[in-house]
Amino acid sequence: MPPAPAPSSAALVLICGEDDFGVKQRARRLYDQWCAELGGMDHEIIDAQCSNSGEALRALSRLQESLQTLPFFGTGKAIWFQNCSFLADDRTSSSRDVTETLASLADDLKKFPWDNVRLLISAGKVDRRKSFYKTVEKLGTVELFAALSLDDKEWAAKAEEAALKALRALKKSISDDAVAELVTQVGPNLRQLHNEIEKLSLYVGHRTEIEVADVRAIVTRTKQARAFALADALGNRDLPKTLACLDEEMWSMRFDKDKSEIGLLYGLISKVRAMILIKEMQREKWIKPDAERGGYGSFKSQLERIPTEKLPEDKRFNPLSLHPYVLFNSLPQARKYTLDELVRAMELLLDCNRKLISSPLEEKLVLQQVLVQIARGQAADRPSGLRAAA
Repeated sequence: MPPAPAPSSAALVLICGEDDFGVKQRARRLYDQWCAELGGMDHEIIDAQCSNSGEALRALSRLQESLQTLPFFGTGKAIWFQNCSFLADDRTSSSRDVTETLASLADDLKKFPWDNVRLLISAGKVDRRKSFYKTVEKLGTVELFAALSLDDKEWAAKAEEAALKALRALKKSISDDAVAELVTQVGPNLRQLHNEIEKLSLYVGHRTEIEVADVRAIVTRTKQARAFALADALGNRDLPKTLACLDEEMWSMRFDKDKSEIGLLYGLISKVRAMILIKEMQREKWIKPDAERGGYGSFKSQLERIPTEKLPEDKRFNPLSLHPYVLFNSLPQARKYTLDELVRAMELLLDCNRKLISSPLEEKLVLQQVLVQIARGQAADRPSGLRAAA
């Protein structure tokens, strides 16, 4: 008996990755497309999100039965093995029974007659070293959807591109400043980004243009964006608002184990560093003194013309490693400080870092002290009571 023909790339597809929103969106579109192309009513969706090996084995058994059940109507059958959760390296995925059953399934796929059946597998994180993944990659098509990360210097541009695409689908337009504000408030989270876009669309109603005021009125700030509020208040040299933001952050820290005083400090350091970089770029005449007057789009164009060979490789000191909108917001703030004051601020923040680690003083008091010194331009000398306590 001759071997079964290998499937075309369209007959066997694995869509996977840590960007669960992108995976589910793409898988749904492909499955709907297959159903429309094949016609009939034999198509099947199998839930493969499992919490233990027993559930995984039952899901695999259903898949094998579905592959062996020929379509009764139409010209073919589409199977969607949905939300598969046991292709990574976790405990369920590594269990002996699941590993052996996946290996058996891989062998079956190599021999399977793909004439009138299409198989779509959608999954989160996968272990690309395992034989099942390699088999699917060899026989069909694999589409990877990586999640956005702050470690990726292009994350903001990718998020903006995704936002513009989603808004076009909703027949909405958005200004450059507004999409930058949206991405800054949401951060590298595509699922939340799309949720906020849906909210924005409902908020503006029949109006087609979305402005910065709309974003600020309705978009929910992430933890990262709320930390920006503290840094922005310091950048604006608004001491009352700075201390109010600090109070809010310290209060929320009681309920969020992922937050810390050191994290707040690093956000302040990033803001001061951004203002220093702005002043240096203006000194080099890479950025015009009144760059914000031309708007965000014009400012981005100026950034793009900066000769990259003149910039440091260390991203801590490379202005292009920051989100352009963060730099744009820092333009008017940088004018509120002299360069000497900003350099002094970095020294004060370094001293604050040491105190947070080693001083018996309360963390909030330490942060309050440095914020007052920076915003008011005070010297580093501490009041005698604090000096004695430290």
